[in-house]
Amino acid sequence: MNLTLSKSAKALVRADWSAYATAYDLLSEHNPEYQTLLREFEGFLETIETPGLIYDIGGGTGNYTEIAARICPESEIKLVEPDVGMLGVAQAKLSGHDNVEYDPRALEDFDASGTADLVICVHALYAMPDQRQRLKDLRRLLRPGGRLYLVDLGRYMNVADWRRYLFAHLKQEHGLFGALRIFWQGREIAKQNATILEAQKKGAYWTHTEAEIASAATEAGFDIIRQDSVYRGYSDLLVCRATS
Repeated sequence: MNLTLSKSAKALVRADWSAYATAYDLLSEHNPEYQTLLREFEGFLETIETPGLIYDIGGGTGNYTEIAARICPESEIKLVEPDVGMLGVAQAKLSGHDNVEYDPRALEDFDASGTADLVICVHALYAMPDQRQRLKDLRRLLRPGGRLYLVDLGRYMNVADWRRYLFAHLKQEHGLFGALRIFWQGREIAKQNATILEAQKKGAYWTHTEAEIASAATEAGFDIIRQDSVYRGYSDLLVCRATS
């Protein structure tokens, strides 16, 4: 394969995160698997000592930041999100939390280092460039012994499978017309998820097995405390500790 063409193809296939942001929180509200992830994170926070400094890297519309701000009101929290649409939604959502600051830089341009007690990175790493280097950047942000809470999409985003799953759930909860209404409201999600799948297939977004992401995290300087397959097997959840 021509390398130049491959790079060009990769550059052309990217999700429009600002467009995604307009409907993203429908995912939070109506997707039971997403709700499970949020509850899992809340439970994790309740089991650890309150972090002094938290970074939410690629924090999107701020759902995980909101949980951290609510559970850890004494913590200093920084939501790092380069997409203007996502960041705008997050700022509006989190306006009532005084312990949250915002940074519009990408991870590779974020120059804080070695001080965080907790770094959150949920469904963001796979879409970043050079993911193994980005894992090293996440390690760079943490003090020795600090924790990384990582959830990453590892397998192909099977849009048809998700549509069947979500429609069956919505139909049961809201009836046929209610399900159709929510699907119409969330049509941008389906569109962007299809783009994510295309980007995965072209190699623009990272796909990995459970073993591959564990190996990459270890190489980046983390000890893995816990690893689970989540989000109907599409994603991997890793709780890691930064090595000395």
